[in-house]
Amino acid sequence: MSIRTTPTTPVGPLDAAHWQARLDETATRHGVPGASLGILHGGTVTEAATGFANLDARIEATTDTLFQIGSITKVWTATVAMGLVDEGALGLDEPILEVLPELRLIDDDLTRGVTLRHLLSHTSGIDGDFFVDTGRGDDCLEKYTERLAGVGVNHPLGATMSYCNAGFNLVGRVIERITGDRWDDAMRERLYEPLGLTHTVTLPEDALRFRTAIGHTGTGDDRTGVPQWGLVRSAGPAGLICSTPREVLAFARLHLNDGVTADGTRVLSAAGARLMREKQIDLPNGHTLGDSWGLGWILMGWDGQRLYGHDGATLGQSAFLRVLPDADLAVCLLTNGGDGRALYGDLFGEIVDALAGVRVPPPLEPSDGPLPADAADHLGVYEREAVRMEVVENDGALTLRTTVTNGLAMGRQETPVVESELRSVGGDVYATRFPGLRDWTAVTFYRLADGSPYMHAGVRATPKVG
Repeated sequence: MSIRTTPTTPVGPLDAAHWQARLDETATRHGVPGASLGILHGGTVTEAATGFANLDARIEATTDTLFQIGSITKVWTATVAMGLVDEGALGLDEPILEVLPELRLIDDDLTRGVTLRHLLSHTSGIDGDFFVDTGRGDDCLEKYTERLAGVGVNHPLGATMSYCNAGFNLVGRVIERITGDRWDDAMRERLYEPLGLTHTVTLPEDALRFRTAIGHTGTGDDRTGVPQWGLVRSAGPAGLICSTPREVLAFARLHLNDGVTADGTRVLSAAGARLMREKQIDLPNGHTLGDSWGLGWILMGWDGQRLYGHDGATLGQSAFLRVLPDADLAVCLLTNGGDGRALYGDLFGEIVDALAGVRVPPPLEPSDGPLPADAADHLGVYEREAVRMEVVENDGALTLRTTVTNGLAMGRQETPVVESELRSVGGDVYATRFPGLRDWTAVTFYRLADGSPYMHAGVRATPKVG
């Protein structure tokens, strides 16, 4: 157990002991080996940690333990890219080809037309779960970008939203070309150092200088550390930052302050910071994460308040960040196994209610009624990079059969087949519950403007192929 409250302005301190107790209780309930929590409210940062950073080695989690923040990294990468837009080095709506003339994607129109706005809003259509090990060298992103020539597309450029790790790795390569630095160095010089961060890194050899969490798999007494600590280096801009809640909240404060750090240093223009949290596209499936996407940020509405945030998931670790600007509140939770999403759901609901008077929307629940009359229209095969999903009928019920075809892309070492029931929520929205998780996951069936049938689940658009 570890708690700390650091007032940064003359505001009454948060009840650190209370939130420490709630973290202890909820982490235990949801089988989370270790977790670290940070709350920024009215200029005061309160931190708590519980459990173990490494269960096998019995290394306790503390407030200065580094966790993998996963895809929250994307918003950091987007912030640096938008800083380059401020400088005039990169146009938000100019083709990426103007910065990377060697870029070749599988489709010539996509190669010529894709822009930074497409990449930051996940609307490029590039099949996003392309993870490939291009080595540990400083040319890993250059090699990765070359390999994008063989990666398929999920949808036409700008036609819908589909979460795209590959697009953010491409943004990382753009940052390298413009700055002349490795992505890792550009992030440090343009973001970590201006923010005064001392416990934020990207490379495992740097993480080893600190107490660092590992991910865990399994439940109960069978929980154990994952065999592979982190993702491949070429995934850096999409998800390789390691940090602490305190330092993630320093990043959140930058955006609460419209691009200005706590000491008054401007990192991003106010216009650029505001643009990042302006809606770029609505989500086809508004029951997962948020209702729309900005430039990097996920956008959502809770109890009449607009907020923004992002989640992250790596090998056995999960991360959550929510920013409520009207309440001057930001909350970060980092976990290393178990049902981290259930922990997030319980704990964040209590925090935002207590500190902002905001109620988190209730978790998705399916109806008890029969399947819609058109349910059979959704039967078939849906496939994208890394995953094949089949909707089949069994005794009048719908079953979703999910086959992971690239274990690295999905954060696993094996390639399992998982079957789960699809139950109606209403209309073309269904819910399924995957093994080991408490909460239901939304699955939406819809069509693009050209009539093509799609499934949207896990914020990814998957075309029907059979």
